[in-house]
Formats: sequence, structure tokens, C-alpha cells
Amino acid sequence: MADKYIIRVTAGSDYNIDNHVLVPVNCHETVKINNDLIEAEINVRVQNYNGLPRNSPTTSPYFLLEPHATNDDQYSLAIRFTPKKPRKSRRQSPSAAGSRPPSSEGPAANGDGDAQKEASEESSATDEDTAASSVVEGISGHDLQFGNDFDHPIRDRLPPGFSYAMNIVKWWIDPGLDGDPYADMPYLYGPGLSSFNSIHVGSGAHDPEKGGLHFEEGGDEAGLEARRAIGAPDGGKERKKWALAKDSKDKWIYEYEKTYCVDFFNPYIDFKDFSLRLPGFTLPIMKYWDGQGLRYVLRNRSTDETYLVILFSLYLKEDVNEDGSLKPAALEATHEDKMLAVEAGKIDDAEVKKDDGDSKGPEDDDVD
Repeated sequence: MADKYIIRVTAGSDYNIDNHVLVPVNCHETVKINNDLIEAEINVRVQNYNGLPRNSPTTSPYFLLEPHATNDDQYSLAIRFTPKKPRKSRRQSPSAAGSRPPSSEGPAANGDGDAQKEASEESSATDEDTAASSVVEGISGHDLQFGNDFDHPIRDRLPPGFSYAMNIVKWWIDPGLDGDPYADMPYLYGPGLSSFNSIHVGSGAHDPEKGGLHFEEGGDEAGLEARRAIGAPDGGKERKKWALAKDSKDKWIYEYEKTYCVDFFNPYIDFKDFSLRLPGFTLPIMKYWDGQGLRYVLRNRSTDETYLVILFSLYLKEDVNEDGSLKPAALEATHEDKMLAVEAGKIDDAEVKKDDGDSKGPEDDDVD
């Protein structure tokens, strides 16, 4: 059954696929996403890829690097992003920071009451400014979430043994994962701090010979210093374990206007035959698939704001033209998916009406 379908990967800053761009899978060129909340670049790599765009590389040099070669990793979502400070000042879980203590010298010692009052007011204003400048503003380690969600129930499609598989995931792979796959709008999110395999505090590197965005756990000089100042371990596995503690997420701030690199990879989803392969458990996805795409979302837990959406969609090969464009049947399926997202409250209805008037779909012109 899997050989009847073809994958298309798109990305955007919201759930509306009409606002997405086509991702050139396994190419070193990045896709750029920019909105009021975030500026981001993305590389998507998939082993044994045979999807859109046509003639995409079947693999990436990335998978020859360690630890991916040893792990037999099957896909990677690499993101370099810079959070933007909200237009309306909204401090989200600032790290603990103080201000300099007031001086014990000054006009208060000369007995002049007016001068003392004036000096006190000036000192108070100065202290407030100093305190404000000392606070680290950004997105807290609690709030930046990464994971999957769906627009309508999947509980009737979940296979026998799914609960066992979830226990494997939460015990063996990502203990920080939380959600409800049995809900009307299922979701599985985890704090990025404990979900991402690699976090690099800094700009990292872009190396075509290594598949594009390339970085290791850690950071640049300033990034390493910032990590160590809050007790974050240098290693990825150690950091993921450390991040499970509330105190750790309290300390970690993704600062506004600073750049971070993250990579999410694993050997558990095989896109060649559309199967989920967990330790001791294999699931043929197509047997239970209900037509919904596989959606990865970077979001804010406290504000429900969406920063980034990466969508893996499946289309019947017969519904895709030779140039990779979608035929009417595939376009209709895409529109139906979009309307489900509207019903789920993830897309504004007014925006959809505007998009339908424009009749515009994902394009591949935002690749750098």
C-alpha cells in the first residue's frame, strides 16, 4: 500500500498550508521562515527519500556523520532560530535577576529633607531601570514546546498495543513528553529542552558537505558560558536528563534576539515503508492511517502561539503531476485538511476565505 503514495514536506509559521513553502528534502539549502515571533531556517533530511520535489536526493551526507551512522537515524529536523521580542512587552518566565544595591552615600546624609526626597525618587527610578536591564527576557524552558498534533480524533485508528508503545516512548525515548492521543484533537508535546537531541546556543554552521545546518551539542563561547552558568551539562543526553527537572526549566531562557540551533533526529520512523519502529514494537503506519499528515510544531505552551510548523503530507501518486504539482484531487484533499484545521481553531476562518480568493498553495521560492 505504501508504494501507492508519495511524500511532500512543507513548512510555515502557522497551520495554514497555503502559507507554507515546499521543503527541498536532503538538500543543503535551508528554508527560511520569518514572522513577528521568530526568524528561522530549516533543513529536513530523510533516509531513502523518494518524495517531492521530484529528483530529490535519496539521502544526505548528514547520515554518514556520527552519531547518526551508528544510530541508523532515519530523519532529522534541524532548525536555527532567533526568537523575537513581542511588540507588546510580555515577559515570559524571566530568569532570576536582581539589581545593584542602592548606595549608602549621597544627599540623604546631609539633613536636607527635600534633597533627600528628590534623591530617593531618582534612586528608585534608577534602580527600576537597572533591574529591568538585568532581567533576561525570552521564552522559558517550560514554554518552548516541540511535538505533534492532529485536527481530529485518531483514537479509533490506534492499533492494539499502542499504550505499550507510548510507554516505550515515554520511558526510553522522551520522558518529558506529555499529551493525550485519545483526545478529540490529539497532541503529544514535550519541552524542547528535553526533547531536542542537540541544542547549540549560538549560530552554529552551515556546511553543504555535511548536509546544510551542522552543529553539535553546546554552543559558541558565549553560549557555553551561559549554559554552564545555570548548570546545564555539556552533553546532549545529560542535558536532556537535566532538563526534566522543574528547576532546570526555570533557569533556561531562550533569549529574545539571540540565535539557537536545535536538531531532532531518531531511527524510529521509516519513511520508506511508512513504519514506526520502536524497541520491541513495530507498527505499519499505513494500516491505521486516517489521511492526516504528520505535523511537527514548535510552539509556546503559555501563550498558545505557533512559531513553526513542519508538515509531512501523503498523496496518491496518481494525484501528482510529473512536475510535482498537485492535481485537483490532491488539492481538494489539501483543502479538506485545511478546513479541519479551521474547525479545530488552528486557522482563522477569515484568513481561509482570503486564501481561497487568492487560490495560492505552497511554493518553493523561499529557499536560500
